[in-house]
Amino acid sequence: MVHRYCIEDELHAEVHSEHATLQEAVAELENLARIPWDADPNIAPCQSWRTCGRRYEIIKYETSTEPWRFVCRLPALEVSASGAVWDEGLSRGPVEG
Repeated sequence: MVHRYCIEDELHAEVHSEHATLQEAVAELENLARIPWDADPNIAPCQSWRTCGRRYEIIKYETSTEPWRFVCRLPALEVSASGAVWDEGLSRGPVEG
């Protein structure tokens, strides 16, 4: 089976990026965690961006069919004025599957 891993901002229903492996998706989240909450691409697209943020998730799809088949959703990273906070499940180290 072939999988794709999409990073999505769950709060705003925006897909940030697609990746071939979970490790690539996590590396991109590590990059996002270093960017301030009020700078692109972390700045929220809503009018209340000063009090909002991003809630990134990794969504795994099986891509051998059209449309792609959803496999699972993994909460990953929140970015806000309070800083970047990793989800506990992801901080224990994701497992490729």
